[in-house]
Amino acid sequence: MKKILITGGMGFVGSNLAVSLKLKYPEYFLIAFDNLKRRGSEINLNRLKNCGVEFIHGDIRNRADFDEIGKVDCIIDAAAEPSVLAGIENSPVYLIDTNLNGTINTLHFAAKHKSDFIFLSTSRVYPISGIEQITFSESENRFTIAEKQSLGGISPNGISEKFPLEGVRSYYGASKLACELFVNEFREFAGIKSVINRCGVLAGPWQMGKVDQGVTVLWVARHFFKKPLSYIGYGGSGKQVRDVLHIDDLFELVDWQIHNIEKINGETFNVGGGAECSFSLKELTQLCRQVTGNSIEINSIEETRDADIRIYITDNSKVKKFCGWKPKTSTYELIKDIYKWLRDNENQLSSILK
Repeated sequence: MKKILITGGMGFVGSNLAVSLKLKYPEYFLIAFDNLKRRGSEINLNRLKNCGVEFIHGDIRNRADFDEIGKVDCIIDAAAEPSVLAGIENSPVYLIDTNLNGTINTLHFAAKHKSDFIFLSTSRVYPISGIEQITFSESENRFTIAEKQSLGGISPNGISEKFPLEGVRSYYGASKLACELFVNEFREFAGIKSVINRCGVLAGPWQMGKVDQGVTVLWVARHFFKKPLSYIGYGGSGKQVRDVLHIDDLFELVDWQIHNIEKINGETFNVGGGAECSFSLKELTQLCRQVTGNSIEINSIEETRDADIRIYITDNSKVKKFCGWKPKTSTYELIKDIYKWLRDNENQLSSILK
């Protein structure tokens, strides 16, 4: 029997991982640890309770809040302020206290109990200046990574773990990169087994999408509720591109890592849907129209926001090789899953996503 702690356990990623683990391994003891700050996290309380997941109300910023938990075998650190814009137009204090200091507190707890540690980092650790140097071509619907590049770690397959880290990336990205350094220090000096997953865009049911985080769900929800949207930046064309990973595919990877962490101890992986699971905002609009049957007003705002990037695609070759894993869900299937969730829970979600 395993006892697993998931920080940020009532958030989108944490709650889905908790439910999926409990359904697959009913004999495991799952703890969701969360401060319930993010709007919509309260909806997950009954959902996780009905699955048999234990909820502990606590804040990773307060080390004393961990005292109630007791020894655990494995920690999945999914707690974070996830907005890349956080701290740029307001104070970065909450972001730094949560993402950096909170993870350090969680690492202290892991060291105390010699718990395995799976850290969910972000693709935004890669610097904006480097990403903006990517050579690209432009078609009617999207920007595309060119074959020849001046930087290392970038190809038409996307950005690999060898992409240069020098440069500015946002308070959010900096906080997560700093956490990665501490994860490796605790692995070396406290003797805990750990792995780092630099996740790209994640999406799926139970994500409370906003303009600055969770854009895939935001796009489907605005089509579902027939509300307007805007293409922001890069001329307002909607051609900026991201790859996207279904939360169920992330679960398959994390499940394998929990049970095989000794094989990947100390590794860092870029984790995402890859080039085959990518879309521009313009293409996402077409997918949403196709699935929902609704067309909405799309405005154009030419000015590019701070910390925005033109294109990011995950080269997930390394994680495929080391973990024998690959994404299974297509972008169309992802949009259908989100649409079905919205339709089945419309009354509950309308006040949050409408």
